[in-house]
Amino acid sequence: MKIPTLSVMFARMPVTASMLAAVMMVIMPHLSQAAVFNPQTVTLDNGMQVVLVENHRAPVVTQMVWYKVGSADEQTGISGIAHFLEHLMFKGTNDIAPGDFSKIVARNGGNDNAFTTWDYTGYFQNIARDRLDLVMKMEADRMTNLQLSDDVVLPERDVIIEERRSRIDNNPGALLGEQMRAALYMAHPYGRSIIGWMNEMEQLSTKDALDFYHEWYAPNNAILVVAGDITMDELLPMAKKYYGVIPRGDVSTRHRVKEPVQHAPRKVTMRDPRVGQASMSRYYLAPSYNSENAADAAPLELLSEIIGSGTTSRFFKALVVDQSIASSVGTFYDPVAVDLASFGLYAVPRGDGELADLEKAVDDQIAKLKTDGVTEDELDRAKQKLLDSAVFARDSLSAGARVLGQSLAVGLTVDQVESWPDRISAVTVDQVNEAAKHVFNDKQSVTGWLMPPEGGPVSGSGPAIPLDSGGGVH
Repeated sequence: MKIPTLSVMFARMPVTASMLAAVMMVIMPHLSQAAVFNPQTVTLDNGMQVVLVENHRAPVVTQMVWYKVGSADEQTGISGIAHFLEHLMFKGTNDIAPGDFSKIVARNGGNDNAFTTWDYTGYFQNIARDRLDLVMKMEADRMTNLQLSDDVVLPERDVIIEERRSRIDNNPGALLGEQMRAALYMAHPYGRSIIGWMNEMEQLSTKDALDFYHEWYAPNNAILVVAGDITMDELLPMAKKYYGVIPRGDVSTRHRVKEPVQHAPRKVTMRDPRVGQASMSRYYLAPSYNSENAADAAPLELLSEIIGSGTTSRFFKALVVDQSIASSVGTFYDPVAVDLASFGLYAVPRGDGELADLEKAVDDQIAKLKTDGVTEDELDRAKQKLLDSAVFARDSLSAGARVLGQSLAVGLTVDQVESWPDRISAVTVDQVNEAAKHVFNDKQSVTGWLMPPEGGPVSGSGPAIPLDSGGGVH
C-alpha cells in the first residue's frame, strides 16, 4: 500500500489528485512478518469496529469515523448526495446547533473536517487527550441524531454547487479528468463525479439526504480509528459508552455494477482558454487489492515508482533529460478500492512541442518497457525507496489512523496493512514485468489531451494537468 495511493485531503472542498505523504515504517527486505502500525482492534456488540494506534509522544489524539459508503453507492439520478450529506453532518442535532460542531472543537483547541470518496466518507478531529470524551460524544450524537430541514439543507446545497463551479467547472484539468473517468468506466459508478453532476446536484433535497443518512449511517457500517496518547483500556469503555449504545442499523448492501469487457481505447480532447500549457494524460483500468488479479497490485506500486516517480524515474530520464521532449512526466496508481483501480500517467511537452509527438514518445517508452522489462537494480532501488519513505510513519499522529481507516473501509484487513512491507519486499522482477504487460492494455485506456484554444492561451493562463481525483472531495 504505497502511501501516495492512500489519499485523504482534510478540507471540505473538492480537491483533485491529492496524495498523502509516505507513511509506512522502514522494514528491510530480509525481515519477515513485518509490522507497520501495530494496531489493536475490537468490535463492539453493535458491529462497530474500534481500532487504536498508540502514540504517546504528545498528549493529543486523532479520532476518525469512517463510513463504508461513498459516491459509488449512490442511486442513479442523485449524484453528489454522499458528499452533500458529509456537509450536512455539520448542521446540528438536538444538542448541537447548526454550525456549532466545529466551533466547539476549535474552542477546545482542536480542529476537525471531513472527506468523501467513491468508496467511503470520513470525519475526524485532532484534539487534546483530555478532550477526546467530548468529541467522541459529539461524533456519536450526529451518527444517529442528525436533524435536517429545508432551512439548513437548501442553503448548503448552494454551497456545494458553488464548490463545483469553483473547483471543477473553473478548473480545466479537473473538468478533463472528470470526463476521462466517465469514459474509462463504461458501466461502473467509479465513472461518476464524486461531487456530483450539476444538473442532479441542483435537485438534491432534504429527503434525499435523510434517506441516504438512514440507509448508510449506522455503527455496524462504521469504523472508529483513534491514534495518539491513549490505551485500549482507556479507549474501549469510552467507545462503548458513546458508540456502543447506538443500535445496529438496517444498512444496505453495496451493489456495484461489474465493468464490462472493453474493446477499444478512448480519447478525450479538450480546448480551454484557461489552459496555458498543453498536456496529455492517460488512465488504464487496473486491479486493486480487492479485485481480480489483485496479485498485480504490489508489483504495480513498484512499477509506478520505477517508471514515473520523481526525477530519477525511467520516464523522466528518457523524456525530460535524454530526449528533451517533455518538461515533466509522472505516473500514479491507487490500489486501495472496493472494486477496480486505475493506473495513470501524465506528460507536459517542452516549450511548444506537439502533443502528438509527446504521446508517441510515451508510447515508445511503454512498448520498450513491455518488451525489455525492468531490471533487478531498478526493482531493488524502488523497493528500498518505498520502504525507506515510510520511516516517518510513527512520527505522524494521524498517519496510522488514515491508512488503517481507508483500508478497512474498502474491505481490507489489519493484517493486509501490517504485512505491506513483506509483500513489497517479496515482489520479483518477473512479477513487475508481467503486471506491466497486463496493465498497459490500450483497449482498457482513455487518453486525454488538454490544450489552449486554436488562437493560443489567454493572458495569465497556466498549465493544467488532468489527474485522477482519487483524493476525493471535502
